[in-house]
Amino acid sequence: MAVESARIRPVVIARVHEVALKGRNRRRFMRTLTGNIMVALRDVPYRSIKIRTGRILVVLENAEHWPLVRERIARVFGIQNFSLTLESDTRMSSILRATELLLEAEGPPSGTFCVRVKRPDKTYPLTSPEIERQVGGFIQDCTGAPVQLRQPEITYQIELLHEGAYITSRVHPGPGGLPVGSSGEVVSLVSGGFDSPVATFRMLKRGCAVTLVHFHAYPFVRSTSIEKVVELAQSLGKSQPEMRLVTVPIGDLQRQMAISCESEMLVVLYRRLMLRVAEAIAHEYGAGALVTGESLGQVASQTLQNIRAIESAVQLTILRPLIGMDKIEILDEAARIGTEEISRTPDDDCCTVFVPRHPATHATIEQAERAEAPLNIEAMVRQALSGRTVFEGNPAGWNVMRALRQDDASEPPFAPIELSEELRRPEPTKSV
Repeated sequence: MAVESARIRPVVIARVHEVALKGRNRRRFMRTLTGNIMVALRDVPYRSIKIRTGRILVVLENAEHWPLVRERIARVFGIQNFSLTLESDTRMSSILRATELLLEAEGPPSGTFCVRVKRPDKTYPLTSPEIERQVGGFIQDCTGAPVQLRQPEITYQIELLHEGAYITSRVHPGPGGLPVGSSGEVVSLVSGGFDSPVATFRMLKRGCAVTLVHFHAYPFVRSTSIEKVVELAQSLGKSQPEMRLVTVPIGDLQRQMAISCESEMLVVLYRRLMLRVAEAIAHEYGAGALVTGESLGQVASQTLQNIRAIESAVQLTILRPLIGMDKIEILDEAARIGTEEISRTPDDDCCTVFVPRHPATHATIEQAERAEAPLNIEAMVRQALSGRTVFEGNPAGWNVMRALRQDDASEPPFAPIELSEELRRPEPTKSV
């Protein structure tokens, strides 16, 4: 059924989540959320973005852009739900044309449907049931979908005001949470496993802008973990379009630790070194905390005693969003947010390099400090930072090869070496 042409304006209505509970600083959160939506839609044509009470209205150039807009908006934290509304004048021919465009943009009903009309403008010549019958008959003619008035699978809402008519169908869920950037910046230690990407996602949802830091042992192991982390950044970057990833090679430092330190303490010492390097990066970028994917008791380095011994190496606050979750819960969430398949690819984590058969599970702070005594920790942190590679901007264009040093790759990965003089802690002068 063809209808006469009318001036139709497609509008995306995004309804806020926790931001609605804010008080005097709500305006700041709304500005941050609006900015994040603008970044998410930077390559999509739209006319304007307007802030309303508890809502953000995005006026599109064309309803044809809706599928791409829907995909982008669905990953913007701070949005509770959103929908496409077609705005027209109040002529019935215009309402039918807007309904036709809505069906083209959203697709036909997948099952039963009904039409519900709100008519605050009581001067309109047709009653609400009359409008519902006309629009419902039009949708049936276009799609062949059956009408069900009591429990329809989809409801088309029409609101008639003095200035125009507004037609909406599906309400799509948003991710909720707070707008990214509204809670400050953190540095997240990300491996290629399941846990740390989920922890990072949770911090994004709490409004933190995240810098990712990945420690790798290439060329002592394959480069797979670096490739996986870039893929994970590309996935997480859908919620934080401007992402930063710092890859840090520590394989050589791990080997030097293995030569000079107690073997059972190596896992604890590796983690202490990583936190120190991450803390230095956090200070450089002005981040207020470190984030890890630790879950209490999951592996040897995550016992209560070891966590305490490891975190004592730094002063910065360490956030652990997964500390009380079990592996099944973490895997379920990884599948839900889209990182599970990437993390499942086999790789060689840096913590599996030079690992003792029986690592310490109840280390104390004093034991950790005593085990580090042969090393010049400050020099090791400087060496780690000097070898880092920084990726910034849109993760979609990142080249993994930037993090791989070909000169290192040509060296035999397990050639015996001596602990460098700079990294060996000087022995104290003996009194005569």
